[in-house]
Amino acid sequence: MRLNGASILLKSLEALGVEVAFGYPGGQVLPLYDALIDSGIRHVLVRHEQAAAHAADGYARASGRTGVCIATSGPGATNLVTGLATAFMDSVPVVAVTGQVSVGLLGRDSFQEADISGITIPITKHNYIVKNVADLARTICEAFHIASTGRKGPVLVDIPRDVQQAETEFVWPQPVNLPGYRPRTEPDPDQVEVAASAILEARKPLICAGGGVISSGASAELAMLAERIQSPVTTTLMGMGAMPADSPLFLGMPGMHGTVAANRAIMECDLLVAVGMRFDDRVTGRVDGFAPDAKIVHIDIDRAEMGKNVRVDYPVVGDAGACLRALLERIAGPATADVMRARAEWLDYLRSIRQRRSTRGSPSANGHHPRPAQVLRLLSEMAGDDAIIATDVGQHQMWVAQHYPFRSPRTLLTSGGLGTMGYGLPAAIGAQIARPEAMVVLVSGDGSFLMNSQELATVKANGLPVKMLVFNNGCLGMVRQWQELFFRKRYSQSLLTGSPDLVKLAEAYGIEGMRVSRASRVGPTLEAALGRPGPVLVDIVLDTEENVFPMVPPAASLEQIIEGPGSVN
Repeated sequence: MRLNGASILLKSLEALGVEVAFGYPGGQVLPLYDALIDSGIRHVLVRHEQAAAHAADGYARASGRTGVCIATSGPGATNLVTGLATAFMDSVPVVAVTGQVSVGLLGRDSFQEADISGITIPITKHNYIVKNVADLARTICEAFHIASTGRKGPVLVDIPRDVQQAETEFVWPQPVNLPGYRPRTEPDPDQVEVAASAILEARKPLICAGGGVISSGASAELAMLAERIQSPVTTTLMGMGAMPADSPLFLGMPGMHGTVAANRAIMECDLLVAVGMRFDDRVTGRVDGFAPDAKIVHIDIDRAEMGKNVRVDYPVVGDAGACLRALLERIAGPATADVMRARAEWLDYLRSIRQRRSTRGSPSANGHHPRPAQVLRLLSEMAGDDAIIATDVGQHQMWVAQHYPFRSPRTLLTSGGLGTMGYGLPAAIGAQIARPEAMVVLVSGDGSFLMNSQELATVKANGLPVKMLVFNNGCLGMVRQWQELFFRKRYSQSLLTGSPDLVKLAEAYGIEGMRVSRASRVGPTLEAALGRPGPVLVDIVLDTEENVFPMVPPAASLEQIIEGPGSVN
């Protein structure tokens, strides 16, 4: 069958099972958008290309499938950069298709020409520029294979306009033969044997699970290992939901805004089993003070992560699920009675800390404004265990991690590694399209929300029942908190004066808006908002001085945790 490049691209996407793409048209993708009219692929028109990348990312995280976004050349392509960097840092499978000026115009500073392939080298797993239409189907097949295997991540395919218009025979399936790309999924048996021996001997073990557990679908294996060896479990921000929050073994999140119990466990354990996490600085604090008494087992699919940030005593390279299954085969039963008694005492000690020292914020200055913990507790009770929560970045993100009890994987969508404000609303859009039956709730802050608030139009145009809760403290909350605690209350450019009325903004897009400014009205307002069949925005007015605690100061070790406002010097 002879087709032009635009049709070949769409036929390839269809053959790969793609059902939806998020994008924004422009001059160099007009052939593609013309072909879309006759395609079975659903196109979601966003209002900014950055939102297309974030929506594809949210779609991928919520569904486990590869997300797709489309943009034109030049500024359209460069507007994808933040979204691609977000997906790259969090290992999310996304394929970005960009238009480009015709091959003969490349390198001439042509109108809307940008070297998007060169620009995105550091923030994509791989990228292509297709200069011959005969290579297009194979390239698309390779792009999806690379994005969705090994350590997952974004891949960009740049297609000049004349390649979209040129014709050739369309042949499918396309074989994938990448001699230099052989991701290792099954662990080395010797590595498993050594790690298993260390686990069996540990008297104070701790499991720390990251996003790799969710990416590999290994939550059941994680819980099984924790139960078998009676180890407490902490999960990074990206690993939230990998272990049910109501498990008696769960300690919460570690790190800068982690629980006292999780951080204490890291500082006092004798063996740390890290699964699918990369020891980023927000988890470790000062590296030379991290887990000082522990040997470290590191399970990760990316060999490059071994020893990159912290010393590793027992590396196990492979897919998290495959590695956990191999460990379970080797650790068929409990350890010795003496070791199991020590572990029981260790668990009791950590549980007592967890019960005594729950996370908290600063007291409400005027006594009547809603408190984040209260809002999130009520939200969890009303939304149900399977609700998908998308967040932006800032104080509200940490309050969600501290107070919302995630019980299932793929129910928290948040920008971890890059910390991208403006991520939440388009990610919620992607999640709602991926999971139309699910309750999808955005929890944002007023600063983050305004970065991509134009996507309210996308919500309305597509009839998406996304519920949007905006914690509105009239400032850049986390910036203001750092200025209060570490910059002598010199508040430089952190107050958001001139911001719009968010209820009126929602109504301008044809979306119902509500506001709650008293704690006593949080429950009824949430009940009304979640009960509506369509989208709703709830403006939740907080005290400007509301802070996130506990907190480990920058460049400090985890033992230097600030538990509340009374312990700040």
